[in-house]
Amino acid sequence: MRTTGRLGLAALTATTLLLTACSSDDGSDEGPPSDPESGSSSAAPDAPALEPLPAEIPADLRPYYDQRLSWEPCGAADFECADLTVPLDYENVDPAEDIRLTVTRSAATEPDERIGALLMNPGGPGASAVDFAQSAASFLYPSEVRARYDMVGFDARGTGQSEPVECLTGDEMDDYTLTDRTPDSDAEVDELLAAFDTFAQGCQERSGELLGHISTIESARDMDVLRAALGDEKLHYVGFSYGTKLGAVYAGLFPERTGRLVLDAAMDPRLSTLDTDREQAGGFETAFRSFAEDCASRDDCPLGTGGPDAASQALLDFFSTVDAEPLPSGDGERPLTESLAQTGVAYALYAEDLWPMLRDALASAIDDGDGSGLLALADAYNERGADGTYGTTMFAFPAISCLDSPSGNQDADAVRDALASYEEASPTFGRDFAWATLLCAAWPVEPSGGPVSIPATGATDILVIGTLRDPATPYAWAEGLAEQLDTGILLTYDGDGHGAYGGASECVDSAVNAYLLENVSPEEGTTC
Repeated sequence: MRTTGRLGLAALTATTLLLTACSSDDGSDEGPPSDPESGSSSAAPDAPALEPLPAEIPADLRPYYDQRLSWEPCGAADFECADLTVPLDYENVDPAEDIRLTVTRSAATEPDERIGALLMNPGGPGASAVDFAQSAASFLYPSEVRARYDMVGFDARGTGQSEPVECLTGDEMDDYTLTDRTPDSDAEVDELLAAFDTFAQGCQERSGELLGHISTIESARDMDVLRAALGDEKLHYVGFSYGTKLGAVYAGLFPERTGRLVLDAAMDPRLSTLDTDREQAGGFETAFRSFAEDCASRDDCPLGTGGPDAASQALLDFFSTVDAEPLPSGDGERPLTESLAQTGVAYALYAEDLWPMLRDALASAIDDGDGSGLLALADAYNERGADGTYGTTMFAFPAISCLDSPSGNQDADAVRDALASYEEASPTFGRDFAWATLLCAAWPVEPSGGPVSIPATGATDILVIGTLRDPATPYAWAEGLAEQLDTGILLTYDGDGHGAYGGASECVDSAVNAYLLENVSPEEGTTC
């Protein structure tokens, strides 16, 4: 599953639920209360440190840093857009191969009190920060923050409006999403591998040379060019989910130009792909168990009232039933298959706001044989529009992920050997996560990155936020990122869902806003 951030949940985030209380310890270093389902930081993985780039800007990059943006009104009210020019390949700069990135901003409402531009990234990787900024900035950030910062989003290379990666047509994507991701026979394994090959080759044929130049490091370098083009000495930034990796990499490359960074729903860049996949599967299991406990307290729970273990078995039984005979969904060409059902359930675990919709969708599917509700949830995750077209995230996500790090499993035998460890991490979702790793094994471009540790020595305080029962980015990852950053400050949210800022916690919001406006970090060990 993607570590997608706030984009798909923007409308839900606007309707805040009950506000939770915030508590800070009395100065000790004990951290949050023990929670057996939240995970805990393991021993630091052995990963090389990300070295900063030279502070002096190379001569061949100076024209990019000296550019000034030409703004025109666009999109939402008070927003304007511009194109930022960056080199395709920072190691072999050729102006003939330059690419253009779309940037949007809403100017600070009190320019005399302006701190700078506040870049934001909703995650993915691959979600559109332009769309996110225009749709979410007005409610995600209070008026005090919008008064003193320009709200800025830019679509990273290969995403959104910035020369996006392209892979398959809408009809081809429909076929791809119907493919069984938990094969039960050699024939189904062959079908899945063929689907991965078709997807990967489609990306290569439609995206060409761009496919090898959309890494997180290159996007972080683009952010530094954008910082200069916006006229700021320091980069201020709020990143969710994958956006935390992008922000941390920026801090590692440019610590002396790092300003106020908020990294919410954090990733740990030290982890191998295999560990990341397994631990993320465990995160979804934790989130599902939280949902199951809530569901079991209701008389109409479609998974029964026996608790999380019984609910997990009931869901697995339902998946098996749908695997044998897909359910009608209202779309004659796209019945609800096991894979689409798994996607729909997983999507609804990203936010507690979606739990009622998930209960209704499961009840319709299990009790009435109607798969339309789960298909709608799957379509939301897959960014499938009513016209049958798909958003760019479905293409950019694997393209960036596979370039950033080698595949965790290289072939079907490796997956079979690893299945037990995945199912131990997540009885409900482990098999799906295990087989999904083979998409990167089919990728036509060699990975250019791998696990790294990011000390970002010399940066100012960096605020890292972790949610105890986050499905997509387990809490232990936030602990790990804050630990490796020399100036990392961990803020813990004792709650559910993917990402905390702008959600249900007034405590989290107050801490982040104080950091952004006053450059005051919360006390180490603060739990909301």
